[in-house]
Amino acid sequence: MFHRLSWLTGLFLSLLLHSATGWAQSKNLAPGFTRLPEQARVVIMPADVELFSISAGGVQEPRADWTEQAQKHLQQELLHQRSNLARQVSPLKSELQDPMAELNGLHGAVAQSIFLHHIQGISKLPTKNGELRWTLGEAVKDLRDQTQADYALFVWIRDSYASAERKAAMIAMAFLGVGLTGGAQVGYASLVNLMDGQVVWFNALNRASGDLREAKAAEETVQVLLRNFPRAP
Repeated sequence: MFHRLSWLTGLFLSLLLHSATGWAQSKNLAPGFTRLPEQARVVIMPADVELFSISAGGVQEPRADWTEQAQKHLQQELLHQRSNLARQVSPLKSELQDPMAELNGLHGAVAQSIFLHHIQGISKLPTKNGELRWTLGEAVKDLRDQTQADYALFVWIRDSYASAERKAAMIAMAFLGVGLTGGAQVGYASLVNLMDGQVVWFNALNRASGDLREAKAAEETVQVLLRNFPRAP
C-alpha cells in the first residue's frame, strides 16, 4: 500500500509540474502557435532602447552616449543569435529604419500593454480570456511588402543606472531606515506575424541588474529576452 501511494503521489506531482510548465509556456505564445515554420523568413527590427541616469532626487535623465553604446551592443548580439532563431534571418536594412520607426514605436506601446495586462496580470482584459491575443494590425503591411519577411522580431528596453549622487543618497537614507531605489532594466521581445500583425510570442524581463553599456552584459540581456524563443525546427 505504501509503495502504491508513493507511486500515485509521484505521478500526481509529475502531472502537476507538467501542467504548470505547459501553462507557463503557453502564456508566452498566441493560441494555436507553437513555433516558427521551417522556412519562415524573419526580419530583426532595430532595438528600441534608451538608457537613463538617475539623479540624487530620483529623476531619470536620458543619456544619449549610453543609448548609442547599448544599441550597438544589442544589435551585435541579436545578429549573433540569428542561427538560433530561424534559417532565414536578416536585419532591417538601414534605409528602412527611419520609415519603420513609427512601427517600432507602436510595438513599444503594445508590448507595455501585454506586460501590464497579460504577464503581470494587472487589470486583466476580459476580451483576451487570459491568452496572448494582441496585434499590431495593418501597420505591419509596409514592413512585409518592403522586406518580404514572414515574421519580425522586435526588442524594446529601458535601462537606468544610479548616478554617484544617487548612490550617496541611497547610503545616507539607509542609515535613517529609508530605502531608495537604484536603477532598473525593463525589456520586451516580441515575434510578430507580418501576415496579420499578431504577436505570436512574447517575453519580458524586469529586474534591478544588467548593464547595456557593456557588450558582455548586453549579450546576457538578449539571451534572457530570447529564452524559450519558438525556434524553427
